[in-house]
Formats: sequence, C-alpha cells, structure tokens
Amino acid sequence: MLDLTKIVFGNIMTQEIIGSEPSISEIKIRFEKEFQILIKNLESISKQDLENILEQQKISQKHVNTRPGAMALNQSKIEMFNDYNNKYLKKINEKFTTF
Repeated sequence: MLDLTKIVFGNIMTQEIIGSEPSISEIKIRFEKEFQILIKNLESISKQDLENILEQQKISQKHVNTRPGAMALNQSKIEMFNDYNNKYLKKINEKFTTF
C-alpha cells in the first residue's frame, strides 16, 4: 500500500504529487519554494547528515515512482517531482565535493 502522507520533498507529501489537488500551477510554486529551502539547508550540514539526506531522497524518488498501475495519476506532477528531486540530488552530490 502506498503511503500518501509520506513527506517526499521538503514538506510536500506523496498525495500532493499523485493526487488531483493541488493544481499543477500551485504545486510548481511549492516545489520551487521547497527546493530553495532545501538548498539553503545544505549550506551548514554535516557529511553524515548529507549522506542520510541523499539516501532518503533516493527512497522518496522510488516511493513516488513505484505505484499501483491501476491508479489514475497526474503524470505531469510526478515528472515535476522527478525534475526537482534530480536537481536536489545534483546539489547534494555537489556538496559532497566540499568535504
């Protein structure tokens, strides 16, 4: 069973990505806001915490992209999640080079 209340990106839950609400324009604003907060939080993070975040984001990506086939889903929001999550993963990996 897919946990719809699982937080997968900042404060964004699975249900917001695969559900009908919020609208695509609203979720785009939320993704951008959360992305900026997440990037800022990377500035003063330990290597161990960074490793944990990297692992959690990979788990979140798998969680969002592994769903029952019968679910009617908003693919554009899932694609948007993947785009923002990939940008975040890239920033995390860039941060590793500073340690």
